[in-house]
Amino acid sequence: MGHRVGELARHLGGELLGPAELEVERIAPLAEAGPGSITFIAQAKFRPLLADSAAACVIAAPAQREAAEQRVAAGRGAVILCTDPYLAFARLTQWWAARTHSHTRARPAPGVHPSAIVEAGVSLPAGVHVGALAYVGAGARLGEGAVVREQAHVGAGAVVGERTVLMPRAQLGEGCRIGARGLVHGGAVIGADGFGFAPHEGRWEKIEQLGSVAIGDDVEIGANTCIDRGALGDTVLADGVKLDNLVQIAHNVQVGAHTAFAGCAAVAGSTRIGAHCTIGGAARIIGHLEITDHVHISATTLVSRSILKPGHYSGAFPFDDNASWEKNAATLRQLHSLRDRLRAVEKALDLARAGQPLSKKTPS
Repeated sequence: MGHRVGELARHLGGELLGPAELEVERIAPLAEAGPGSITFIAQAKFRPLLADSAAACVIAAPAQREAAEQRVAAGRGAVILCTDPYLAFARLTQWWAARTHSHTRARPAPGVHPSAIVEAGVSLPAGVHVGALAYVGAGARLGEGAVVREQAHVGAGAVVGERTVLMPRAQLGEGCRIGARGLVHGGAVIGADGFGFAPHEGRWEKIEQLGSVAIGDDVEIGANTCIDRGALGDTVLADGVKLDNLVQIAHNVQVGAHTAFAGCAAVAGSTRIGAHCTIGGAARIIGHLEITDHVHISATTLVSRSILKPGHYSGAFPFDDNASWEKNAATLRQLHSLRDRLRAVEKALDLARAGQPLSKKTPS
């Protein structure tokens, strides 16, 4: 069943150019969008494709009005102009899923499956769902509308906020807390021991991890991501944090509100990361650093010192023995000035060969 683009434009708050009664049946990526599809253009490099796209409807920015009007006049379909096409696309996917995937996205009915284990003293409001083979430990508290799916684990004394969902095989460890409207995907482990060992006579003495994990509201945690409990205090994720799959957050790390991590990023212990940061895929951040708000770290970047100024940071360095690496890294930091000095020397040599006097500013 199709959806009329006029209805979609009203929902997105955009300006519709073209026939409101035109119907679309699917959301498609730009390169694959054909008749019956709706797609979007958010990046400038794709804007030239607006005129030639075979999609029935394209979400685009107001700056593309002229091209959009030409597309409509040529009968190639409709355009919805939105201030932020990518945000409009996100909201479109939510609207679409609620209507076309309701059978798979619907929240399960309240109740406790007969095979689930719920220990004594659990706070279990009437609207909670506990799935097959799930476990809820003694004294745990589940908020109204919380969902603990099949084989998920909630440790003793843990807290799950209102309408938060733990997907199958997700684990919230003993005493750990997650706020409202969270989503924890399968295989994620919240509250495993942090990596703490003291060397002694060639062996390692375990440091017991006595803290917990405290997670705010509206947090999403990807599949197989690990968030370690603190050694003494808590590991903390503030409201709105988003973690992709296979992210590692070590003990006592603190992450500010609405910071997002892409897959395979890792943060070592006791580092503090500010709010509204983005950490690219496979980026690594060593321990005991401070990263201020609004810092954006590119994929695979190795962050080895604190970042106290907002901005975009990138880079890694080839692996080497430590002494050589430190010497090369120090030289690399001066590479730009060395290049300028070398150019000045080359210019002086050229003048000397031509028999011209050297400038006072030209190094001899």
